[in-house]
Amino acid sequence: MTTSKLRAIDSASNAPEGTGDEGVPVSVRIRERIQAAQKRFHANDNIAEFIEPGELEKLLDEVQGKLGGVLESLVIDTHSDHNTQDTARRVAKMYLQEIFKGRYHAPPAVTEFPNAERLNELMIVGPITVRSACSHHLCPIIGRVWIGVMPNEHSNLIGLSKYARLIDWIMSRPQIQEEAVTQVADLLQSRMSPDGLAVVMEADHFCMHWRGVKDMDSKMINSVMRGSFLKNPDLRREFLSLVANRKA
Repeated sequence: MTTSKLRAIDSASNAPEGTGDEGVPVSVRIRERIQAAQKRFHANDNIAEFIEPGELEKLLDEVQGKLGGVLESLVIDTHSDHNTQDTARRVAKMYLQEIFKGRYHAPPAVTEFPNAERLNELMIVGPITVRSACSHHLCPIIGRVWIGVMPNEHSNLIGLSKYARLIDWIMSRPQIQEEAVTQVADLLQSRMSPDGLAVVMEADHFCMHWRGVKDMDSKMINSVMRGSFLKNPDLRREFLSLVANRKA
């Protein structure tokens, strides 16, 4: 459906929660800005630059209203059932402020400092616990990430806790694991400019545990290797061996 049709439909709906002064839902305004800039807004994209001050609060109201409609269509009594009276608001806050916050907020502030000692040995960070959601069913993905870095004298270094903050920012979006690790690698590569970068992720997918085949034992493990980790098999083996020892 085109944006103009969305505007027409939404403007005729008596200005529901989350609309602006002229009755246009804030989600439509944000979408129009993104489309005007010819940018993507896939589930795992960050759209913070297109959200103006105060609009996240309006978006929260809009999402709450839409979720209330979903509960009604599921024939759940949200009026007399004390357990579900505030469910739409709680879920809207969970999506926008927690599990999908990486879409709507700018990246965390990360101080980078020069490699003054010219470190050029393998560094490994992990395991870092990660939580995401499958973009197919919005079911949880819970796992661990390991990072391998081969710095050079020109590399920027970041504090240990900042790896976790940056990875959480990437993972707090609807994702598939294969794309998530690539996004993590791209972000760290751009921040640090190392000679080599490796990312390994192991995770449980609740779209398999909770539904479908209901297999509780399967995990997914995948990796991204850049630079010297891709070119040097000895370095790659050393990193993977050290990670394997931490898993045991």
